[in-house]
Amino acid sequence: MHKHFSLLTAVVLVIGLTTIMESRAMGNEPLLDARQQSIVTISAFTTIGDIARLKSALHQGLDAGLTVNEIKEVLVQMYAYAGFPRSLGGIWAFMGVLDERKAQGIHDEIGRDASPIPVDLDRDAYGERVRADLAGLKEIPSTKAPYQEFSPIIDTFLKEHLFADIFARDILTHQERELATIACLASLGRAEGPLSFHIHAAMNTGLSEGQLHDVIKVLRDRVGTQEAQAADDVLAGVLAERD
Repeated sequence: MHKHFSLLTAVVLVIGLTTIMESRAMGNEPLLDARQQSIVTISAFTTIGDIARLKSALHQGLDAGLTVNEIKEVLVQMYAYAGFPRSLGGIWAFMGVLDERKAQGIHDEIGRDASPIPVDLDRDAYGERVRADLAGLKEIPSTKAPYQEFSPIIDTFLKEHLFADIFARDILTHQERELATIACLASLGRAEGPLSFHIHAAMNTGLSEGQLHDVIKVLRDRVGTQEAQAADDVLAGVLAERD
């Protein structure tokens, strides 16, 4: 009887653990914290240009513990992927939200500024190293991709501006920047190639499969089914590649 009981207990524990793991893999258990979820929604609504819902997401982000400077950094990064008009629209919306909260007597934490970037930083080398790290490469590729050969200047802008000037600003971690970028590209539409790169990059910064499923859940529940499906389709391909 005791042996049967022990075996039954073990089976129940295994089934329970399997169910939990499957639930996490399917994104049914929230694995992103409130700050991370707010980065997703702020990035998505900025990209879409839905100011009304963006303002709500900004309020939620501040209430979740994002500092004013962290949110500003998310909005600034959006110009690299969604363009200046969307980024500036988000910044104007944020200014309005802060005025509203100040009038209500709410004092939000400003947060720290970015650390100074060394004046002698080799931005080309730094950006190339960051891009390789995000791609999961230990060595800088010796051969250039076709787009780099075709348009060397875009490669320079990517290395020196995006992956150096922007990613070197330490208000946000690289992982948080990847989270914002995934939400932006999923909301932008028809950006499967860059979205695939940045989902890989997000996992290379330590975001789990469950957390990425949770990104899709946040998009589906709070943003829209189209944006969620775009991310879900690409994530499936990324996971198949990594397996």
